[in-house]
Amino acid sequence: QIKDSATLTRDVLEQHFSDLKGTLKKLLDERLMSLLQEVDVIEQESIKPLDECQKLIEHGVSTADDLLREGESAVDGDVGQQNEKLCNFTKKALHIQLDSLPEVPSLVDVPCLSAQLDDCLLTILKNQIFRHGTVASRPPVQLEEFVEKPGGILVRWCKVDEDFIPQDYRLQYRKSSASHFEDVYVGSETEFMVLHIDPNVDYQFRVCARGDGRQEWSPWSVPQSGRTSLVPHEWTTGLEGYSLSSRRNIALRNDSQSCGVLYSKAPTYFCGQTLTFRQVLFVIETVGQPDRRDSLGVCVEQRNGDDSLQRDKAVCISTNGAVFVNGKEMTNQLPAVTSGSTVTFDMEVVQLGPCSNEGGNFKLRVTISSNNREVVFDWVLDQCCGSLYFGCSFSYPGWKVLVF
Repeated sequence: QIKDSATLTRDVLEQHFSDLKGTLKKLLDERLMSLLQEVDVIEQESIKPLDECQKLIEHGVSTADDLLREGESAVDGDVGQQNEKLCNFTKKALHIQLDSLPEVPSLVDVPCLSAQLDDCLLTILKNQIFRHGTVASRPPVQLEEFVEKPGGILVRWCKVDEDFIPQDYRLQYRKSSASHFEDVYVGSETEFMVLHIDPNVDYQFRVCARGDGRQEWSPWSVPQSGRTSLVPHEWTTGLEGYSLSSRRNIALRNDSQSCGVLYSKAPTYFCGQTLTFRQVLFVIETVGQPDRRDSLGVCVEQRNGDDSLQRDKAVCISTNGAVFVNGKEMTNQLPAVTSGSTVTFDMEVVQLGPCSNEGGNFKLRVTISSNNREVVFDWVLDQCCGSLYFGCSFSYPGWKVLVF
């Protein structure tokens, strides 16, 4: 691991600084070309009026020179020709303004190009480069625990660098047979339930963090493998009053007039696990109207013909927060179930007396939690029960329940 990570780190550093050098050279070349173009523009715009002034002066000098030669020729000719040439010379001289010159700018008004290059850029770059990049002997965050869940894995992590102040965490996973990791969580929590996990299949996980006030992510933790042997919770298909998602872990109470209890496909809730219901309103149809017979809970057996889990051999909570044990309402009550509510059922086996295949006293310590409140009670059964069904019933359409 040390040699592999050292080799990988060298490759990353060499590639990064090679990319930096190429980018810096490109940026410097672009800046140089931009400045050279500015010099060209200033030169062309500044020299144009001076060129025009020079042409006017040269034209005046040339005209005066021609006139001078013409005067010399008039003086040198015979008397007859002199009069004619002197007359022409005089007329031409009167029409030429030899004493006017174009306006020539003063020397201080003529541009004098120069380049200003601040040497402090090298100092700034030097300081930034010397502080750029760090090498750590271990990532600041490491994976801590994997907890098996039905069709999922609860992943927990922790920071191992006391000086590192995390702002966000980033969790990725992949099947062991896959080549690329994919993001599954970004946030400030130190645990996350990864769903849609195939049972008895190895998955690799890794986590990193972003320091407070920083944009870049820390190095990844050492990848670790996790798996679950628990099959996912699924609602049973075929009940007319409910529509299911493709994975059958979400149930929607539809507009059908048929009413009954929707059970799990199998008794997949084993005592000692946590069963979580998350109720969400159906956002397209009208909000589901609550009814006193509504229920979310667990039971020993499926029983056709019931319209609620408020019966014997079942514990449940109604949407108004009432708790029922074997059909009897408890005095303790939880908050009403609303949009976004999470209801959890925890059960611990507490056996009373002998338990055999013929039956016997059997007690479960039940904890039902909802909206940061909970009730705890003992549920006494007349038979051993290592696994339970879960179920729900709603009288009116619009209720949507996810179970995991």
